Amino acid sequence: MLVLLGFSFLAGLVTILAPCIWPILPIVLSSSVASKGRKRPLGITAGVMLSFGFFTLTLSYLVKEFHFDPDSLRIVAVIIIAFMGLTMVVPPLSWKVEGFISRLSSFFGQRSKQGNGFGPGFLTGLSLGIVWSPCAGPILASIAALAATGKVTFAVVLVTVAYVVGVGVPLFLFAYGGQAVITRTRSLSAHLGRIQQAFGVIMLLTAVAIYTNYDRYIESKLLNAFPEFSTSLNGFESDGAVMRQLDLLKGIKEVKYVDPPPAQKDLFNADYKAPDFVGITHWLNTDKPISIKSLRGKVVLVDFWTYTCINCIRTLPHVTAWYDKYKDKGFVVIGVHTPEFQFEHKTSNVLDAIKMYHIKYPVAQDNDYATWNNYNNEYWPAEYLIDANGMVRRTHFGEGEYREMEMAIRELLRQAGQSVTAPLTDVPNKTPDGNQSSETYLGVYRMEYFYPSGSVNAGNRLFVLAKEPSLNSFSLGGHWDIRQHEAVSGKDATLNYHFYADKVFLVLRPGSAGAGAKVRVFLDGKPVDSANAGSDVKDGVITIDTARLYNLIDLHGNKGNHLLRLEFENPGTEAFAFTFG
Repeated sequence: MLVLLGFSFLAGLVTILAPCIWPILPIVLSSSVASKGRKRPLGITAGVMLSFGFFTLTLSYLVKEFHFDPDSLRIVAVIIIAFMGLTMVVPPLSWKVEGFISRLSSFFGQRSKQGNGFGPGFLTGLSLGIVWSPCAGPILASIAALAATGKVTFAVVLVTVAYVVGVGVPLFLFAYGGQAVITRTRSLSAHLGRIQQAFGVIMLLTAVAIYTNYDRYIESKLLNAFPEFSTSLNGFESDGAVMRQLDLLKGIKEVKYVDPPPAQKDLFNADYKAPDFVGITHWLNTDKPISIKSLRGKVVLVDFWTYTCINCIRTLPHVTAWYDKYKDKGFVVIGVHTPEFQFEHKTSNVLDAIKMYHIKYPVAQDNDYATWNNYNNEYWPAEYLIDANGMVRRTHFGEGEYREMEMAIRELLRQAGQSVTAPLTDVPNKTPDGNQSSETYLGVYRMEYFYPSGSVNAGNRLFVLAKEPSLNSFSLGGHWDIRQHEAVSGKDATLNYHFYADKVFLVLRPGSAGAGAKVRVFLDGKPVDSANAGSDVKDGVITIDTARLYNLIDLHGNKGNHLLRLEFENPGTEAFAFTFG
């Protein structure tokens, strides 16, 4: 834990160098020169640290409980910053504010010398902490993800505190140092009144920029101008020790495996008691709930899946074929459908998927992740092969190793007294070969391939589209509402993805745009045609009828390096995650 706290402090410390903090530095300096001494810079720093730390940990909870638009906080920030700027432009107003704060402090039993500036500085810092969106590396991204899912523990709070303290140290030095330079330089101090008024105008202009979302436009331009610099600053956060500590913070535990006998080493990699099915929302394809105990004497394959996951979709033909072939030999498959996105909770959607993929075995709807957590699972798809004695004997995560899994099934059936003589199933293995772009999430919870900063914070904003994002990354243009699991298109919404693959898929939902929402698809600057269009694209356009996985690009085996461009014609369309084949 101490290692993670140290790296969190260091991550906050270097944030002062990142382009995403540059837009707020002029206002920090502007507010600092409004008074002499350390108290105003200290107030600004304390305000930024408190509001940023508080809202990072609680905003998702507050929005869920009180149902308000988080962007309304930006309006509060605009009012505070504009008012503070006005007090600098009109000095008599500043004196009245200082006097009011002094009387307020006295009322609460605190002595406060009029003009010390801590109170106004603190209010300004509180507003800046609301609107500031730092360049999130793995540490801050993990904090935000845990906060978004309501998993704020004491350890998460400690890591957040270490980060904001790291931010606060250089921020205070910048504020106090800038103030000292201006007030102690003879040629400048003689005109201090005019300088303060000029900085007041800067604060007023900043308030206008925040109100019009122009601050986000400036931030996007800076990130696009210095992409590698932003990424390199938090590169140290990817250290193995740090990533392991972040896994522990998220509750991801190591599973201890045992070495099987040498003769079975290629088939069996585990030997522990199978966890039960708990917290199941609905049991589908069966008349009654099922437990591990009720399956004793049978060989069981527990398959974690979700119906928009392309990796799961490519695995299902193998799983269904094994069930059809060995069900009369005492073999059972339990499909545990654990939803990745909100719309996958809907039972009717899961039933449609069961029908579409010809699933005849029982499916457990694990909407609350209870069985997922009971198995300590972290993947889609994930397979747990259980012997007749109720012991997990083989695990496999992701696609592939179908031959080995079937051989393990047959061996456990033989150990249970069954005769298995038929040849192995002949289902084509469609697992992609070689390197290709990775699964890419567009919601803030698991976003990591946004160009150039890796990820962005949740909220409505105007993006500047990068014409050529780096390989295996995406860029946004126009207005988007970035939410926990999805990105929702707004006015002039566009997306560029520089991918390396044969096929491109994207999970889409009509959202408030309604069924029939359209997205235009371009490849390397040209509308897609019959040579490269995916199965869901007609005349260069995707028509979104329901929430599902859509095939955008199909290069028919000619895997390559290409630029995908999507133009969203209807505001309110929801985009979740890219997958590749």
